[in-house]
Amino acid sequence: MVKSFALAARLLRGGGRHGLLGTVLTLAAVTVSTALLLAAIAANSAFAARTERTAWQTPASVSESEATAIQFSRNEYFGDRAITVIRLAALKPGAPVPPGLDAFPAPGQFYASPALRDALSSGDLAARFPPLTGDIPEAELAGPDQLVAVIGMDPGAVSMKAQNMEQTPTWINGFGDGESVEALIYDILLKIATALVAAPLLIFGAAAARLTVARRDTRLAALRLVGATPAQVVAMTAAEAVLTAAVGAVLGALIYLMGFAGLAQIPMQGSNWFTGDLWVGVPWLLGVLIAVPLMTGASAVIGLRQVVVSPLGVARRQTPPGLRFVRLLAVVAALIAASLMTAQSSTTVIMVVLAMVFLALNLAGPFIVSVIGRISAAFARTPARLLAARRLVDDPRSAWRTVAGVALTGFIAGFIGLLSPSAIEADTGRTQVAVESSIVTTESADAALTAAGLTARVDSADPGVVRVLATPDEVEKVKTALATIDPGAPLTADSDSVVQGTIMLGDIQVGVRIVLIVSFLVAIASAGIAGASSVLDRRRTYSLLRLAGTPLKVLDRARALETRLPLIVMGGGSIIAGVICGLPFAVAGMFSVAGMVTLGICVVIGFLGVAAASGLSRPLLRSVTVVGVAPQE
Repeated sequence: MVKSFALAARLLRGGGRHGLLGTVLTLAAVTVSTALLLAAIAANSAFAARTERTAWQTPASVSESEATAIQFSRNEYFGDRAITVIRLAALKPGAPVPPGLDAFPAPGQFYASPALRDALSSGDLAARFPPLTGDIPEAELAGPDQLVAVIGMDPGAVSMKAQNMEQTPTWINGFGDGESVEALIYDILLKIATALVAAPLLIFGAAAARLTVARRDTRLAALRLVGATPAQVVAMTAAEAVLTAAVGAVLGALIYLMGFAGLAQIPMQGSNWFTGDLWVGVPWLLGVLIAVPLMTGASAVIGLRQVVVSPLGVARRQTPPGLRFVRLLAVVAALIAASLMTAQSSTTVIMVVLAMVFLALNLAGPFIVSVIGRISAAFARTPARLLAARRLVDDPRSAWRTVAGVALTGFIAGFIGLLSPSAIEADTGRTQVAVESSIVTTESADAALTAAGLTARVDSADPGVVRVLATPDEVEKVKTALATIDPGAPLTADSDSVVQGTIMLGDIQVGVRIVLIVSFLVAIASAGIAGASSVLDRRRTYSLLRLAGTPLKVLDRARALETRLPLIVMGGGSIIAGVICGLPFAVAGMFSVAGMVTLGICVVIGFLGVAAASGLSRPLLRSVTVVGVAPQE
């Protein structure tokens, strides 16, 4: 094996200018894949760390007889910002101390997160809480921007017995094993997004080993013909791929490490991220650095069957056997399974089905490309179109590698493009603000409103609840006025649901855009790298055609059509397939016009980007078809 690595290193160094360029292309592909794969893993580890840290904010409930304290957690709102307000009351000695605090908060004590403490400089917000007692450490928060308040209460207070404030009190004897419904929703969405991003990355990374495949296969076939054994050929191929991929993996890891600060600024759940949360950890980092080269080497070895079995055929450039129709059946089966998913399907089912679709598309892609080539050849009316069509028929696998990223991205865009919901529009009419407190009465509420100089008055007073009607512009002032009666008492407005929905839908939109942007960037990079690799693979053919008198513009036109034809068919078809698979989720209420607009913009930009990336191969084509230079391998 050591000799194989030594020989592979010599072959890499002695490959000439074009051989070096091929190695650089593979290196670039592996670098991009590794960096984005580590970023996807970091997102999951960061969310897991955030969920673990904030579990105490929504602890698991126990029976009333076992409880030592009672907790009431809910989101309240100040403008467009959510504040997690946690009210705690001890029921008996031994009440659990909230993480980060020195003792269980006594009635009237108020602890705030650093971000909330800074926000209290606003008089309107400060008036809603008791005097500040202390801080909640950042180590117990979702992120540096999370607004959290912990208020000590008397267990007999009316606000600790609320049944109509969106959440009933929780009986607790500890702060472990908690998880909110919101966290579960975000976890499901994140896993789906990870599957959508990771699958194309893994396929792109594996395809990197097949770049400049024709040149390598010819070289290895020559070695087989002069006496190299199949085992030696396999060892050399694996060593060459592993060496290149190892360097690319290290470069990708460095890019990921340098991107910490940028990733941490992506807001989610109303807060940015702690930089340390985005560190995947040494085990994951080493695992990726080992797995990526091994996967690349395995992919390179898998493609050696023809070199090992028929080296003479490779050396003579015989057309490989055709692809079988059964590949298309795999796509049909996967799409049928995807269309049967619903919004109620489990996360595991959704991820498995999406993985099946990606693998099926990658399997059937070359067959569909070959069909496109046959149809195009039958209707070709120009030399460029005929050359492009024949190339698609002769080597559909190479053509597929150029557009594979677009096809997989098209499916992603179609699937999630419809699921980018529009923002919730606020009600411009009058808004209700409901306050519940043991001492708030109609008279005290009216007095507080008058003292604040507000025209709003109590509209109704049910037992224990006072409701005030106010215009949208007065809502925050009404909340502050009523809070002065009983600082820390629950406050809610009809418009709060708008803010809550806007925050979650905003996070979904951010996630959709990130997935689409990353996917299209991978597709563009894949098209550019694979296009340049394809030119290097066929430089002898291009040179012979040029020497035979074929104009350079005809060759360039054929090269462009070779990408454009499958790009339109496969890209468009995969978008339609993604839309069909996403319809069950859209029907469940997630469809929006904004999603369609986002999808359209991303598709246009993506296709233009892929076309531009493919056009970057034009100077390379000119350099490998210099008239008067004998074609060499």
